[in-house]
Amino acid sequence: MQDSRAGRKDIHPIGKKNPNLPFHPAVRAGDFIFVSGQVAKDADGNMIAGTIEEETRGTIEAIRRILAEEGATLSDVVRVTTYLGDARDFGRYNRVFAEHFKDAVLARTTVEARAVFDPQSKIASLLSY
Repeated sequence: MQDSRAGRKDIHPIGKKNPNLPFHPAVRAGDFIFVSGQVAKDADGNMIAGTIEEETRGTIEAIRRILAEEGATLSDVVRVTTYLGDARDFGRYNRVFAEHFKDAVLARTTVEARAVFDPQSKIASLLSY
């Protein structure tokens, strides 16, 4: 059976794929950009560990860099799903989120997902654009 997506020119990967993982950092499909789950990493791919505020900023910056590769910005975001390691961090996370999405018109879901986190990681985020 032939993969029906193989010839589609309106779908392409964004970013450098980790050879050990079966997905790309993001995919453009027509006018939409789907960003895979991101964590706080600097521009060189090094993990940023720290407070929830530092990790939130690092995660948003990682997403900003991915979007920039396609000429998009955080103002283009229409959907955000965030997984917090500890729901008690929500207020602090939310304050940093609001700094980056001041005038956003978007839908958002934030859930606690303690079981999927390394004890040192505080945030992971999935966004749709």
